[in-house]
Amino acid sequence: MCPFGIIGGTNLFHSKVLKGMKKSDVPTTYGTVQAFESPPGEVVFISRHGLESPVPPHRIDHHANIMAMKSMGVKHILGITSVGSLKMEIPPGTLMVPDDFIQLSGIPTFFRDEIKHITPYLNEEIRRVILKTGREHGFPVRAGGVYIQTPGPRFETKAEVRFFSGFADVVGMNMASEATLAGEMEMEYANLSVVDNYGNGISGEITYEEFMEMVRAHQEDLDRFLEFLIPELLKKFK
Repeated sequence: MCPFGIIGGTNLFHSKVLKGMKKSDVPTTYGTVQAFESPPGEVVFISRHGLESPVPPHRIDHHANIMAMKSMGVKHILGITSVGSLKMEIPPGTLMVPDDFIQLSGIPTFFRDEIKHITPYLNEEIRRVILKTGREHGFPVRAGGVYIQTPGPRFETKAEVRFFSGFADVVGMNMASEATLAGEMEMEYANLSVVDNYGNGISGEITYEEFMEMVRAHQEDLDRFLEFLIPELLKKFK
């Protein structure tokens, strides 16, 4: 049983954090999920896109990923997401710890056949550990901000970026869905958003190739941060 889980994306594809961890297939009613478990059974990692045949963002099975975490005994989840900045004052390389999110369409649920409502939120205790660790070790961690989720797979238009910037600070394609489903399963969830690019039109246009180049450029810093952060999370959430 693993009390803490981490769900990552493109930032974790080639991460050295996963080296030495035991890989397993976790069956769920939504499909089988590949997971990596640390030797003492303290933390489990899931790549939301999968590993062998990466799934595009609009086809990720968030239900399966969250249910796999639940079946492995996870009670607290950190989602690591790659995002675009909607503000010039939030440059690429920033590690943002959002305190709220927006998702206007495609909101997932486990409650398809019953009337049940939750109030979504991001866990403050996990957020505090992330921020404290970042500040103690000199990482560019930004406290607070609003994450807005779009369905993908395309990037946002310049007009959309201008519109979103009035209500949010970063834009991505996954976090809100994970936070909602985790909440429905009574699991605590928080997010670390790695700013890999400016939104379309804020500092020129963005291409997929440029985006992936920035993801790779920030991978080493993310790995270094996780080496400090994971032990602190495990001390707090055993």
